[in-house]
Amino acid sequence: MTRYFRPIPLRDPAAIPGTKLLAGGWCRFDRVEVLSRNAAPRIVPIEAVPPAILTRLTAPRADLGGIALNAPRIMGILNLTPDSFSDGGRFNAPDAALRRVHEMLDQGADLLDIGGELTRPGAVEVPAEEEIARTGPVIAALRRGGVTVPISIDTRKAVVARAALAAGAGIVNDISGLRFDPQVAEVAAAAGAPIILMHSGGLPETMQDDPRYDHVLLDVYDALEAAVAGAEAAGIPRARIMVDPGIGFGKRDPHNLALLARISLFHGLGCGVLLGVSRKGMIGRIGGVAVPEARGAASAAVGLWAISQGIQMLRVHDIDVHRQMIALWEAASGTGSEKDDQT
Repeated sequence: MTRYFRPIPLRDPAAIPGTKLLAGGWCRFDRVEVLSRNAAPRIVPIEAVPPAILTRLTAPRADLGGIALNAPRIMGILNLTPDSFSDGGRFNAPDAALRRVHEMLDQGADLLDIGGELTRPGAVEVPAEEEIARTGPVIAALRRGGVTVPISIDTRKAVVARAALAAGAGIVNDISGLRFDPQVAEVAAAAGAPIILMHSGGLPETMQDDPRYDHVLLDVYDALEAAVAGAEAAGIPRARIMVDPGIGFGKRDPHNLALLARISLFHGLGCGVLLGVSRKGMIGRIGGVAVPEARGAASAAVGLWAISQGIQMLRVHDIDVHRQMIALWEAASGTGSEKDDQT
């Protein structure tokens, strides 16, 4: 019977004896929830966690493209597609993209995620040549314009990743978790680039038709563990891998909520964890917000839960709303004010 160990994060200004830092970050834990496919969950003390698992849970996460993961980070979204549900076509030209990037950086983005293919439910595949034509010139223009922050290329195609890295990107964000084009890992490995591996329940064209899971939390965990193993086999060390549970990609609201409720499980992969829920349909349905551009505050509410669970990075549209949320959460909770020697 495979057992999964989910840390139960604590965030309190008191120095609680017997706790350990979670992923070298801002949360602590002294117990875990043990999960399996054929037994009821149970809570056990930290001493009951196998040493190898405990090492993964407590080891500080390496920087991602030069961005330290010892505090919550913001990834700003730049869509270069004409049909994005949120901002399609607004920033496709290099000058418009540069203005938007400087706006995001001024508002507090730590890094940028640039994509040229729409991957929402029902979207059809974009030819690689078109995807390159959308993203490559903009990335190159940003670098020529003096933008120095890390840039990730949001693609599931090796040839697009290679072109973007050549243009000045430094991170590959594969929404298929290497299932669409396994050579993406080889491209990232050859460039020495970090990779973000997201779980997606199938192709965008059909992923929402009838998504089914035996146990969505554990199924997604296992799929990401396999993706991480594939990236390692291609030559990417775990320290350069980040994972993303893929909210909304081949998942209905009950699946999404089950993943969010126990999202701290993914720390067990020994990688940084990214969460992308910004302006998604689930946010609109639960929050009662029909217009995507009005979902910033509701998106930040989910982000607040995520960082309270030790999640290191949020992929968002509304940079300033999330910056304010993180700043006030850090100030009110004392996060980052001390890293005492309790181990």
